[in-house]
Amino acid sequence: MRWQILVAGKPALAYAKTGVDEYLLRLRRYLDCELIIVKAGSSEDVSHRLLEKSTGSYRIALDERGERPTTRQLSETIAAWEMRGEIKSISFLIGASDGHTSELRKSCDMVLSLSSLTMQHELALVVLLEQIYRIATLRRGEPYHRD
Repeated sequence: MRWQILVAGKPALAYAKTGVDEYLLRLRRYLDCELIIVKAGSSEDVSHRLLEKSTGSYRIALDERGERPTTRQLSETIAAWEMRGEIKSISFLIGASDGHTSELRKSCDMVLSLSSLTMQHELALVVLLEQIYRIATLRRGEPYHRD
């Protein structure tokens, strides 16, 4: 399965740049994972670009109003998708500072929350990458994840 993380704007904060680089490096050992940066702008413009770039994949919007599975539950859900073979590519969509439009959320196959708290989008990107790495190691039976 191909994994895409689409985010509005390049990370500008030092901690985010470092975290993104670290987790992308770690993930390369486990997954076909690509970070795609779309031009920042208004919610409408960013949502349009995110939807355009994620055409044909299973879309997961990150939004504090979404589902809140545990890491293990999300891992099992993704494993089930892979076993069925119906989904070839998944795209995680992270909006800009104003978040996603309601149209984008409705167009997605899943809306996922990393926290019920509103999170700065660069921090959300680092947290998402860490969770994807955690899922990858969990599925390989490596000791990184602990319930």
